[in-house]
Amino acid sequence: MDLGVRDQGYLVIGGSAGIGKMAALALAADGARVAIAGRSRDRAEAAGTEITAATAMPVVALTTDLIRAGAAEEVVAQAVEELGGLRGLAVTTGLGPRGHRDLLSGTDEDWTSTFDDVLLGTVRACRAVVPLLSEGGGGSIVTTAAYSVRAPKAHQVPYASLKAGVVTLTKNLAKSFGHLGIRANCVCPGATETEILAAMRRSVAKSRGWPVESALEQIMVEEWGMQVALGRAGRPEELGDVIAFLLSERASYLTGATVNVDGGTDF
Repeated sequence: MDLGVRDQGYLVIGGSAGIGKMAALALAADGARVAIAGRSRDRAEAAGTEITAATAMPVVALTTDLIRAGAAEEVVAQAVEELGGLRGLAVTTGLGPRGHRDLLSGTDEDWTSTFDDVLLGTVRACRAVVPLLSEGGGGSIVTTAAYSVRAPKAHQVPYASLKAGVVTLTKNLAKSFGHLGIRANCVCPGATETEILAAMRRSVAKSRGWPVESALEQIMVEEWGMQVALGRAGRPEELGDVIAFLLSERASYLTGATVNVDGGTDF
């Protein structure tokens, strides 16, 4: 399918690894001009080189940390300068490592750190890009939340609460700026085998003597209580393809949606 993104500019924050990297790859494969941004310059440059090798499209590698005030405006301005304009933004950052606490053990510092990483960083990126998309006649924003916003778990109260805020933020963006031609949609991934879960698969298989091809899925069912219709974790490219589609002109009448990409996860 031709996404209709050829020669259009897109910025993927969090595009140096995992889901964001796969979204950038999907866009570049269809001829888009792509900038990826991550906290590590070396990692961003390596990802850009890999995507260019696979697609023959030059990729701009940038560094940013949305936790820092002013960083969002800087990276958006850099992307505009390098790409000659922007048609879309994807924010795939916000792991919120300190957000995996229950209500009683989560400190104010845990909540503040999770707020900055998960919600405020996304707010800052969207606030920086909306005026530019408006000036250019519109465009698309894709944010990332998590399946846990509809299946909250006791051990990650800050994380799920702030990811729910991302969902609400995205719906508000769609309603507030739709008249300017700006679309906004939120993707909610299920368990996705990025580097962290891939390492867990190998570690669990080795320590428990389980087959590596089923070790992660066994943990998901037996210890995490996850019931997934497709019976497996997602792959980063499966999420990346959805994000690329939502950014693209093929999704031109889709906005304000919360898109579950979780293999049919049920709790």
